[in-house]
Amino acid sequence: MTAESTNNMAKEEKTADAAPLETADLDISAEHREYILQRHGTLQLDPIPSADPADPLNWPSWKKHANLCLVAFHAMMTTFIASGVIPAYVEFAKLFDVSLQKASYYTSVQILFLGVAPFFWKPVSNRFGRRPVWLISTLGAMVCNIGCAESRSYGAMMACRVLVAIFISPPMGIGSGVVTETFFQHERGQKMGIWTLLVTLGPPIGPFIMGFVTYHLGWQWVYWIFAVINAAQFVGYLFFGPETRYLGPHPPGLTPFQAEYLRVRRIDPTPFSLSDFYQPLLLARFRNIAVPAVSYAIVFGFCSVLLTVEIPQLFELKFEFNAQEIGLQFLSVIIGTVLGEQFGGPFSDFFMKRRTKALGGQRPNPEFRLWSSYLGFACVVVGFVVFCVQLDRAVPMRWNVTPLVGITIAAFGNQVITTVLITYAIDCHHEHSASIGVFIGLVRQLWGFIGPFWFPDMFTTLGLRGSAGLVVGIVVVVSILPIALLQWLGGKSRTKSVSS
Repeated sequence: MTAESTNNMAKEEKTADAAPLETADLDISAEHREYILQRHGTLQLDPIPSADPADPLNWPSWKKHANLCLVAFHAMMTTFIASGVIPAYVEFAKLFDVSLQKASYYTSVQILFLGVAPFFWKPVSNRFGRRPVWLISTLGAMVCNIGCAESRSYGAMMACRVLVAIFISPPMGIGSGVVTETFFQHERGQKMGIWTLLVTLGPPIGPFIMGFVTYHLGWQWVYWIFAVINAAQFVGYLFFGPETRYLGPHPPGLTPFQAEYLRVRRIDPTPFSLSDFYQPLLLARFRNIAVPAVSYAIVFGFCSVLLTVEIPQLFELKFEFNAQEIGLQFLSVIIGTVLGEQFGGPFSDFFMKRRTKALGGQRPNPEFRLWSSYLGFACVVVGFVVFCVQLDRAVPMRWNVTPLVGITIAAFGNQVITTVLITYAIDCHHEHSASIGVFIGLVRQLWGFIGPFWFPDMFTTLGLRGSAGLVVGIVVVVSILPIALLQWLGGKSRTKSVSS
């Protein structure tokens, strides 16, 4: 092979592996260019912000991050509220004279509605803005949680729980859109990671904290605390949650403060249509959205939903734990999740930046980010096996920490996968960022809703070790192999498009 042909092959490989930065040929005015340089210090930005200080991309850092914290915490509260009643299952079963399995429906039904309700909130927030939705969401959830606290029948509490899920659900779908509206592409992995971290932390933190509340204060206080938190969220949005949906300069006569905080009216005159409410489902036709959605949902279902729902039953059966002791077991999930995010978001961003530098300033294909997910998959497989095997080995009534080590490892892997796969999907189709959040949330919540109906039978029929084998097999076939295939086909299709 000649030196010339070798050089040509290297050039082709570099071209196929990278996409030219959109800032290379900026078709903007000199004034616009000067504004961007003064505000951001560089023109290498994706997307290119407008020259309007009211554009969320041009907001000061503190304002962006204050809003991100509110939305991310809101996302955590969706799953926090769903799982926070888990330590009270036994009390609910006695109070309403139902089985423990039926009491667990207070969580599984909320999981379902958290996936479906964002299909309503997304088009509403597109027309009226994000801020009104946040305010209605927190206020409605507060009222309905008070209703849960005052419920005196199984059906009344179930109805209130459904309404809570509907009201609290918006950040599950449009949280990813808010991140995209306020942060640039090179920041997206880390900032999306904050949102996904808190979504993942909700399931373990809920029972961890509310285990103490249930044991010392009673189940009513679980709901009263939910309501107080919702009220605090409402106040937070009122003062620190500006409108992030930017459709151009504000109308004359309105200051940025008035437009972002005081203007409550329709901001997008586009008429509603039926397709607005099912449009996210159409994203299933994109393999670089559908495959990560399914892969992530499978892992989340086993490493978050299964552990959250089954820990109380498995540990109560093995060690006869009370509500407070059950809650303490979730500390392992919290530790693993927090550690996982320190790797998932920042490392995948760092990985992409290093590749960009190696390509001489050209941005690599989104598939390159997927390399960061394989450590997560490995940890999920190892962690789940350790959890099941060590819990099976444990002597009844003699607790030991080794099953929790497995849970921590699995939770670490789950969070790495969460951040990397969601960020990858949005990198591929950032123009659908809010719809991607809704679609991924639906797939995740549907799988999470189905799981609690068959998880107990799986453990009863196969035992802990057999269940570990089944779960690992599903993860390998439905999660890992499709991602590897997507990474290979993605690069192949982009190479083909470049060649043609």
